[in-house]
Amino acid sequence: MSDDSRAQWVERRRQAVAGHAAAFQAARAAEASQARALLADFVRRAAEAGLPPTPLVARAVSGRAVYRTRLRGWYLKSNRSVAVGEDGAFYVLQVPASWRARFRGAVVEPAEPRLIIGAGAGDGESVPLERLLRQRLAAGPQR
Repeated sequence: MSDDSRAQWVERRRQAVAGHAAAFQAARAAEASQARALLADFVRRAAEAGLPPTPLVARAVSGRAVYRTRLRGWYLKSNRSVAVGEDGAFYVLQVPASWRARFRGAVVEPAEPRLIIGAGAGDGESVPLERLLRQRLAAGPQR
């Protein structure tokens, strides 16, 4: 293979990879937009149903420590690993273990919402976001 043909092949591969990456990002952005609409609708419906938000806590990735946060919202799974904030944002409530968080509380940033929660996690716990939101509304006030 000549240097010219090798360079052309490398350039075509680079362009193909860039095209696949752009398509993936566009699909992920469209999915996040749909998920955000579901979350906003949930917050509206929860308010209409009189479901008050509760203080949210985060768990250390190790699972040993639980930290308070400044967030309020609704847990979506029984293990309290994900939640919708009263701001309509999606939160994964796992944080690194921290002595500082033990005293000051954990800071949890909003995560990019997905239509399937747990997709690709490998634990077999993939659940459609829409179903989790429906179940949460049907469950009534949190204890």
